Amino acid sequence: MPSQQYQLIWIASAFSILMVSPSWASEVVKTQHKHSMSSLEIPTLNEFAQPATTLDEWHEQIAQTTIVPITGIRLSTTDAGVEVILETAEGQLSEPSTSVVDNTLIVEIPNAVLELPDDEFQQTNPVEGIARISVTGLPKNQIRVAITGTNTAPTATVREEVQRLVLSVVPGSEVVEESEETIQVVVTAQPEQGYQVDRATTATRTETPLLDVPRSVQVVPQQVIEDQRVTTVGDALRNVSGIAQDSTPLSIFSDFIRVRGFTIGRDYFTNGIRNEFTGYNLGQETANIERIEVLKGPSSVLYSQGAPGGVINILTKQPLTEPYYAFDFTAGSFNSYRPTLDFSDSLNDARTILYRLNIAYQNSGTFVDDIDLERFFVAPVVSFQLGSATNLIVEGQYLNFSGLLFSGLPAEGTVISNPFGEVSRSQPLDNYPGLDNRDRSVGNIGYRLEHDFSENWSIRNAFRYEFLDTNEEEVFLNDLLEDNRTVTRGSFRSVGHDENYVFQTDVTGRFATGSLDHSLVIGTEFRRVTTAGELFNADVPPIDIFNPNDADSPPLDFIQTGDGQTFQNIFGFYAQDLISIGNQWKILLGGRLDVVDQTVNNFLTGEEYKQQDTAFSPQVGVVYRVAEPVSLFTSYSRSFAPSSADFRNADGSTFEPTRGEQFEAGIRTEFIQNRLIATLTAYHLTKQNVVTDDPNRPGFSIQIGEERSQGIELDVIGEVLPGFNIIASYAYTDAEITRDNSGIEGNRPYNVPLHSGSLWLTYEFQQGALAGLGFGSGIFLVGNRQGDLDNSFELPSYMRTDATIFYRRPNWEVALNVKNLFDVDYFESSFSRTSVIPGAPFTILGTVSVRF
Repeated sequence: MPSQQYQLIWIASAFSILMVSPSWASEVVKTQHKHSMSSLEIPTLNEFAQPATTLDEWHEQIAQTTIVPITGIRLSTTDAGVEVILETAEGQLSEPSTSVVDNTLIVEIPNAVLELPDDEFQQTNPVEGIARISVTGLPKNQIRVAITGTNTAPTATVREEVQRLVLSVVPGSEVVEESEETIQVVVTAQPEQGYQVDRATTATRTETPLLDVPRSVQVVPQQVIEDQRVTTVGDALRNVSGIAQDSTPLSIFSDFIRVRGFTIGRDYFTNGIRNEFTGYNLGQETANIERIEVLKGPSSVLYSQGAPGGVINILTKQPLTEPYYAFDFTAGSFNSYRPTLDFSDSLNDARTILYRLNIAYQNSGTFVDDIDLERFFVAPVVSFQLGSATNLIVEGQYLNFSGLLFSGLPAEGTVISNPFGEVSRSQPLDNYPGLDNRDRSVGNIGYRLEHDFSENWSIRNAFRYEFLDTNEEEVFLNDLLEDNRTVTRGSFRSVGHDENYVFQTDVTGRFATGSLDHSLVIGTEFRRVTTAGELFNADVPPIDIFNPNDADSPPLDFIQTGDGQTFQNIFGFYAQDLISIGNQWKILLGGRLDVVDQTVNNFLTGEEYKQQDTAFSPQVGVVYRVAEPVSLFTSYSRSFAPSSADFRNADGSTFEPTRGEQFEAGIRTEFIQNRLIATLTAYHLTKQNVVTDDPNRPGFSIQIGEERSQGIELDVIGEVLPGFNIIASYAYTDAEITRDNSGIEGNRPYNVPLHSGSLWLTYEFQQGALAGLGFGSGIFLVGNRQGDLDNSFELPSYMRTDATIFYRRPNWEVALNVKNLFDVDYFESSFSRTSVIPGAPFTILGTVSVRF
């Protein structure tokens, strides 16, 4: 009970400090603005990165460093459309960049802030063909102008005048002729910054407002990843409700997680295409991630076979039309260092061939002796504009990991008391002389060809080849003997090469039938997965967990225990339609038919197994807009996962695919002028056809098992005030093994807490002498969890506190991050009584970033 009281005190303190700081900072900014306006408008010489030598350079540097207040916004109708006039008291606004999302033209202006009575501007139906014009402030001193067309996105040109910037907007597809006085707006793929999230692609394969999606979808934007300095996707997903760590950053399986109580291993996707090996076999890098989207619950309609917990879709950084060069260097505890590069530019004068290149290297020790990690990552992307309606993107990734595996410590002496004392958390028990080889490489290359037939119909064809190479030797712990200090061990040596081919085609279209508007997706997918490898095992001498010493141990005698190859061909056809009935009702209907052929060859025994499965996965969802910023939703969805062909009943018959089934209902709403979005969801999820032990025929299995998970989840993300960001979550997860023959019926799955949550807050000064200075803090709270399927011991709850302080300027940034600020002892996860993974102690990281 005292520990829970301490946790509540820390939570209340974190909220109090970070909720009060923005209001205090706001008063400071107002005072400084009132008494020292000139400091905002006239930069001093020491603010320049380099001294100016000409008038042109002087003007350019002023434009880059001056924050210009926008004091007034007016609309003026013209024969062609409407002009949006942004007025300034002094200073000149920088040239904006734009992007188009559905029927909305988004114009972003850097180095500017709004100084309006209402902090934003909105006008509905100003002229025919324009539904709405809004002007809002963004983090990092940026202004966004969103111009929504009635049917299609408008076009715009920019005109600079004295103390104002004029956007000449034309509805629909009309074109404004350029003149010497006008500057054509440049369309770029520059990612949005900040925590504001209002759209996602994973649930529908199209950019859809979250308020129109009848499923639980959470997004982790790039800014959160940067602020928290996380380097794997598994760490970034701590910010999402209902996600539990099923592994550890000390091993290669750092992205092995549980969603709503069910393990997610091979259910990672990049830009909508499955990663068969990354995530399950190797933790994914964050260096080239734009944002992470989590679609919870069964998702086989769009994503084929998978776990019932959901899918993780990673959207990567794409080429920019303007030159961009960034370099980051992070160093910190345990002799760790990590440089990264992010370059983007054009490869031809017409700027129709663009590239982006992300490179990362990480070398670090850990809090466990002799466990060092090394990672190298490279991700090139090249886009070809093949006419006004066709775009070809060729992209690839390569990630190499090397380092010893830390398989954990015994529960006795760590979680459970041991009469001989406590086991040292820095002492590895699975190292052995001569076994220091652990190397895994995963890579992929492919293309995405996108073509617009018209404003409403388009097609996307994609291909990806992925491979995994493994070459490793490892020791693992087996059982702790009755003396409570001797643990038995084993070892394996494996060499393998796996391949995955994916060919996918989607057709999307928008059309109307009477009063119904449709957003349709029809697609096909073919995948071929091949795995091949050899496995060798050896007995390893036992070790004393309180006095480990392998110095005089003999060489190991490895015996081959496995040599095989598997082939899996998956063909799927799917269709999904998001139907709009007026402005209040949305109905999502979808279905998918999958055919899976498997062949398993065991070269040691000469046996071959074949199996074919057919599965249909439906989905239906309904959204009701109670009000413009509030929607209620409910959905039903199913998933499937085929059993391995060499896994059979005693009579030789094959097992049916495992099924997932979910009922879900929730409410999603936007606050504070659409800057903050919250989702509250309740669900009931079951996994059926689970294979369990056959009680009548020992050594065989029977397919009667079932697992159930039900709960409530809350996610909040966005910008509370200018510069004040939040991402928070809470989950109540009631998971249980409801049917089983091996004695674990009624138990909870391991590593699944009943209560969990997170809170991360940051604030950055927007104006005045402190502009660019920011700080943040967050907590990650995990409740008690079972340590194994037998529920023989329990991992205690913990609350980890992280913090950051940073200073950002237009072209550079410095940051200091602290993880586990109060150096609490906690356990990350567990697999058995001899595989408990402790969490990292106090860790500090410093980062320097440069942008060109």
